[in-house]
Amino acid sequence: MFTGLSAFPLTPLHDDILDESAYAGLIDRLVGAGVDSITALGSTGSYLYLDRDERRRAARIAVEHAGDVPVVVGIGALRTSRVQALAADAQEAGATAVLLAPVTYQSLTDDDLVGLFEDVNAELSVPLVAYDNPSTTHVTFTDDLYARITALPHVASIKIPGVPADPDDAAARVSTIRERIPSGVTLGVSGDPAAATGLNAGCDAWYSVIAGTLPAPALTITRAALSGDHDAATRESQRLRPLWGLFAQYGSYRVTAAIAEHLGLVRESPLPLPIRGLPASARARVADIVAALDLHA
Repeated sequence: MFTGLSAFPLTPLHDDILDESAYAGLIDRLVGAGVDSITALGSTGSYLYLDRDERRRAARIAVEHAGDVPVVVGIGALRTSRVQALAADAQEAGATAVLLAPVTYQSLTDDDLVGLFEDVNAELSVPLVAYDNPSTTHVTFTDDLYARITALPHVASIKIPGVPADPDDAAARVSTIRERIPSGVTLGVSGDPAAATGLNAGCDAWYSVIAGTLPAPALTITRAALSGDHDAATRESQRLRPLWGLFAQYGSYRVTAAIAEHLGLVRESPLPLPIRGLPASARARVADIVAALDLHA
């Protein structure tokens, strides 16, 4: 479950209401593509913009439609008690694991963060993925924090930020983290443009934004890298450079939503307000790149 490709789908809205039909369709698409796991209610899934009932329903839909594909459910929230409630909801829905991104308004100390994971871990009966995503959450993990958190019994994987671009530097970074964590805890790279480099450098998994909408190219990269064909993984990632350029300019969240709209997978304006979709000129660029790269699956 914590190796290979984990796809992070959108949680689409329509008229500010969870679009259950479109969401179920996205999950069905990922199952059909053969992803290794599905992570519902990650950052791409707008989790922090949804209320508890919306998140509960999204978790249930994901589990119901995933079949035998493991489902990881995001449980991040500002207060520990709310994280614990969301963890209980995810487990009741049948989640195979949970994903915890510490989010905050006030700055958190390392002791605050360890306390959060300890309190949540104490009530879990499923594994937990620790989510390190400083550009979104404004919480930065240190290597010492990795070591303290992964010592907890239910922590099974870390979702790390993108690795350095240089392959040797990336391998050194992965090695440094591995030296600080238990051998049974996997490392999952995030930051889609860095995924091939991270997998080639020894990461076990790719926690992927684009795979939630376009699983085929993400699977190509993942399967090549994990089978040892590092050149093939790098070539496929390089082929997607125009897409990565859109991510850098507009953000992967908005670009992925625009792709899903363009392909008819979701209805217009699927993101939660006040977040607005891309302007018309950017949408046109997205459509052109989707066509040029033949990104339909």
